[in-house]
Amino acid sequence: MLHDITPTITPDLAVWPGDTAPTREVLLDMKRGHTVTLSTLRATVHLGAHADAPSHYGAEAPSIESRPLDPYLGPCRVIHVTVGRGERFGLDHLSRASVNHLVGDAARTIHRVLFRTGTFPDPRAFNEDFAAFDPALVDWLHERGFLLAGLDTPSVDLFHSKDLPSHKRFLVHDMAILEGVTLADVPEGVYELIALPLKLAGFDASPVRAVLRSIK
Repeated sequence: MLHDITPTITPDLAVWPGDTAPTREVLLDMKRGHTVTLSTLRATVHLGAHADAPSHYGAEAPSIESRPLDPYLGPCRVIHVTVGRGERFGLDHLSRASVNHLVGDAARTIHRVLFRTGTFPDPRAFNEDFAAFDPALVDWLHERGFLLAGLDTPSVDLFHSKDLPSHKRFLVHDMAILEGVTLADVPEGVYELIALPLKLAGFDASPVRAVLRSIK
């Protein structure tokens, strides 16, 4: 079974305030008698489900095309976390079972985790009070060998954060970030994550078609 955790890209898809919303320009159209249909997409690379590159939050850090693909493909734990709007979540917000699962995952080479917070419920309506990572949780995951962590909000840091402490911990540990996935209908458990970024030279992020495949 496949869970598509990618919001649909339409002109209504919410982007970070001030960023470039998706638009489509139709250059050729078979309905108008052309041989083919041909169109141009203009949008931010931080679009819906997307992978941040280190160059997004580190001045001399690598851009997305140079990132290894391993973190974006492989076994992944989905965890539901209870956290208030506009709060950072850490180990204290996780159930004992979730913490035990993560510890066990590290021993079983499950090195990817996605957190469902439910604090960004509609990809078409941007709300600023979404939840984000506690930087200490990023450190904790790194210490246990996790390669990627992500969540169902536009950022691993809070909307009004200027110093971006969680981004900085991801940078220090060279961990991959996946933001903007939709997890409302995904039960907790272990899946195969497939969320490969495009090979965009020099870019600070890439949209991904993120899916979770059930593991029997």
